[in-house]
Amino acid sequence: VQHVQFLGNFSHGIAFIDIPLKINPSLARFLCAELTRGYFLEHNEAKYTERRERVYTCMRIPRELEKLMIFGFFLCLDAFLYVFTLLPLRVLLALLHLFTLPCCGLRGSLLLQPAQVCDILKGLIMVLCYSMMHYVDYSMMYHLIRGQSVIKLYIIYNMLEVADRLFSSFGQDILDALYWTATEPKERKRDSIGVIPHFIMAVFYVFLHAILIMVQASTLNVAFNSHNKSLLTIMMSNNFVEIKGSVFKKFEKNNLFQMSNSDIKERFTNYVLLLIVCLRNMEQFSWNPDHLWVLLPDVFMVIASEIAVDIIKHAFITKFNEITADVYSEYRASLAFDLVSSRQKNACTDYSDSVARRMGFIPLPLAVLLIRVVMSSVNVQGALSYSCLLLFYLGMVTLKVLNSIVLLGKSCVYVKRANMEDKLFERPSTAAPGKTPSRTRKTSRCTAPSGTQFEPSQSHTAYPASIRHLVTLNYSFFLAIPACQTQPQASTELKHRTPKKDLLDVDRFTICGNRID
Repeated sequence: VQHVQFLGNFSHGIAFIDIPLKINPSLARFLCAELTRGYFLEHNEAKYTERRERVYTCMRIPRELEKLMIFGFFLCLDAFLYVFTLLPLRVLLALLHLFTLPCCGLRGSLLLQPAQVCDILKGLIMVLCYSMMHYVDYSMMYHLIRGQSVIKLYIIYNMLEVADRLFSSFGQDILDALYWTATEPKERKRDSIGVIPHFIMAVFYVFLHAILIMVQASTLNVAFNSHNKSLLTIMMSNNFVEIKGSVFKKFEKNNLFQMSNSDIKERFTNYVLLLIVCLRNMEQFSWNPDHLWVLLPDVFMVIASEIAVDIIKHAFITKFNEITADVYSEYRASLAFDLVSSRQKNACTDYSDSVARRMGFIPLPLAVLLIRVVMSSVNVQGALSYSCLLLFYLGMVTLKVLNSIVLLGKSCVYVKRANMEDKLFERPSTAAPGKTPSRTRKTSRCTAPSGTQFEPSQSHTAYPASIRHLVTLNYSFFLAIPACQTQPQASTELKHRTPKKDLLDVDRFTICGNRID
């Protein structure tokens, strides 16, 4: 018998009550207590509610992620089709303007606008790189890769993925340096090495990057044509290794945004590589439709594994870092904001360059390789073939225009839904002459170079009051508002920036997903 003391509070004072407690140690009583004891989950309601919300978030991730992926895919497709459809026409118009300007007798004006100079440079890079790609034998590269062992090819493919990300990270800087060097005002003091060295660097970059993608396509083609599909299985399992390297790391919203953009670019690039593999295989089998049905199961398997890996990776990253599924709507609105800004009259960058900076997707090397593969796979002879080629080009132009219209309409909806349309009205701030903008003081997304002053054109120094009513963001809206958006100037305000402003600053990528300032 044990005695248990209870402290009792009575009206006449405090007294101790000694109650004898008799314990009967019995196995039957223990089992009875274990079978009949109860507990109440509502005593820890907050904990279990949080667990339930995590499950619901994981269930929402596939839907929200695929919305972002589909929107980003069509953004990359729009920038990719631009190279084949509108860029040649813009180059022809710029050359026509250049050759007819002396006949008009206009003096004291610029021969070409900055956008026209950039278009001509892009066209020259495409033509030179395509001519240089003729000296690269795709068949010899394919047989050289096919003679290697499976393990060696697996290592080579991983090295190519890393090299592709490094090339994409540094390539847009090379192209931007070329565009700015070629269009920099003459009255300013220049500290560059000249247009020709920058142009040579850009040509060699696009050529080397195109060769790198060709080696990737050849390796994937070898995997498709292997008898036991062991290499293809190993390459698909490499996607699941990516989960191990990403899921158990700490991620914030900006880091997840960078990873999402990188996944969009990687998925679009893989689709183009699969298209190249199908074209090469169909050419080897004399365009036999029956062989296409042999390739489709492997193509769908690669695509399905890529989608499954992205869903699992993002689901567990958001779970471990307590990020809600609504963040993907913010990412989509940020991408839509770039599209809306680039469609304005005084946009400070081309839309394809904006996509390249945001996602790391550079369409020029991929376009050069695709043109090289198509021209070597399809023989164009006779009037009928050229007529079909013309119809195909008109079809691509139609697809580009329709895609751009739909994307622009969707982007306007996303920007308005995220309450970001007011940033389109913000005027660019002016920097004092002689001052260099610091790393912690952002004056504008379209930042002027150090030591210069940003001067808006005279027609855009003031806006009428009625323009504030154009919240529907129709097409007439984009013809009146300048494209530069201001950022907080004081360094103390950077601590209180909203996630939306932070997302608009993210535009550089590395293989680790960190930002390059």
